[in-house]
Amino acid sequence: MNEQVARNVVLVRAIEYADVGHTVLSDDDRKYATRSARELAAWQAADKHVAANQEHFLQQRAEQILKRLGERTPAFGAFHRRAPGMGGIWLALPFLAFIVGAALDRIANPHRVDLLSAPLLAIVAWNLLVYLGLLVWAIVPAARRRKSGTPLLRRLSVGKAVAPRKLPTALAEGVAHYLADWAVLSEPLTRARLARTFHLAAAGFALGAVVSLYARGLLTEYVTGWESTFLDAQQVHTLLSWLFTPALAVFPFLQGFSPAEIEQLRFGGAAGLPVGERWVHLYGATLLLLVILPRLVLALVAGLRARHLKRNFPLDLDQPYYRKLADSIGAGTPAVLRVIPYSYTLDEPRDRGLWAITAAALGGQARVQLLPSIGYGVELKDALRETTLNEAGITVTTVLFSLAATPEKENHGALLDYLVKRVPRGVAVLLDESPLLERIGEQVGSERVAERHALWRQFCSFHGTSAHVVNLLQPDKHPLELGAGLALAELR
Repeated sequence: MNEQVARNVVLVRAIEYADVGHTVLSDDDRKYATRSARELAAWQAADKHVAANQEHFLQQRAEQILKRLGERTPAFGAFHRRAPGMGGIWLALPFLAFIVGAALDRIANPHRVDLLSAPLLAIVAWNLLVYLGLLVWAIVPAARRRKSGTPLLRRLSVGKAVAPRKLPTALAEGVAHYLADWAVLSEPLTRARLARTFHLAAAGFALGAVVSLYARGLLTEYVTGWESTFLDAQQVHTLLSWLFTPALAVFPFLQGFSPAEIEQLRFGGAAGLPVGERWVHLYGATLLLLVILPRLVLALVAGLRARHLKRNFPLDLDQPYYRKLADSIGAGTPAVLRVIPYSYTLDEPRDRGLWAITAAALGGQARVQLLPSIGYGVELKDALRETTLNEAGITVTTVLFSLAATPEKENHGALLDYLVKRVPRGVAVLLDESPLLERIGEQVGSERVAERHALWRQFCSFHGTSAHVVNLLQPDKHPLELGAGLALAELR
């Protein structure tokens, strides 16, 4: 799945999540898109002599839905057709860096080659520090931990993160959710593109400085020398020997220098000898070897990574939304919903309700893995000792609470914190309202039930999870279908 297809699929998913009331996408729209996509995917696969797969189906379904929405709402069609992100910056930044580098000699004295040129030494030193930082980043795991979703990355991924005006409410909410989702999902691709651009800009800046040195040398005879308050000729010779060692080793035709020559070039002494050509060559070769070539290699690596991610966008098709759609065409393996009840034991009717809700959320082939209930106040490590929390094949891990219980930080909250840290994709929470309704009555206690919904949702959000109210005795009352499916964190 390439970047464009992934973007369409994520946009449709966000719209279907937001359109809970099916106001912008009716049931007929969804069924038609699913049926058409199934047929188109089958034809596409037949032409290629391969089996129809989930990606073909999702691509065709997303195109069908987006086409229909664009025809109904022109503002949305314009939004869908626009190029995301800030496309011009990828080319503009390296070009501007080259121009700035070419103007570098204007900052220093344009008529002389200073052997201790601060701008040129700064370019070399800065790039060596960057290489060191990249090396540390690559070999130290802790260095790779970073905060995601910086404003710069979000802007580069989605551009102006504002939904267009004059959209139906559900569509506007869907677009807003898409912008947030895409900023997270596309972060690796945006980082690769940004790294490629920064490396090209650094190479362009150094190249501009080299071009400037040679261009000005064609029309001007450089005055060559050095001056320092604290360094003597021997120290300057040592410093320059270190600096120019790579250039002298790779280009043996370049002429070296002796301490006596360095002493002779001190400004205020016999400086001004017409030997600028040698030092221009030395600085040009040094910038080429230490800055331009390494940066181009790093840009190439980042560019190849960006190209790979663009062609093979890493969309997590194990999300409940995609698993249910895959189930509709018989693709993929059955989804598994792992349920961890806390201080709550299911009777037979509620167990049947749990299976019905699972089928509605993850497809008819989905299975339920119901773990033993964790007792109130039990030590979590002991209760979950036999459970492999990162087990492969588990589509969604949920915690089942009774809405009759009052959320407690030291018990319910501790369990959520424990699982959020150990389950890679995170956990969702199911809140069964049936015990509370049995106790207080549905008609009499509706206001109290609504307050309890809000309390639990706020509590779960505080502990990094999403809460979904269900009624295990009436599975159709709060269906977890596409419009309100289980929300899980995106894997990147």
